[in-house]
Amino acid sequence: MPATMEVVCTDDSCELDMFELHYTYDMPDDVELAAFSCPYCGGTDCLDEVEL
Repeated sequence: MPATMEVVCTDDSCELDMFELHYTYDMPDDVELAAFSCPYCGGTDCLDEVEL
């Protein structure tokens, strides 16, 4: 099964709490969180991966 990453936006002005990134098998193994942006506020430096 492809990887799933849970992400939280830490920007105080953003209304989005948490979202999940669901990869396909074609996603390169070296993709990092820095490659993504918040789908609500558009921020990139405010995303943190949720460690379970």
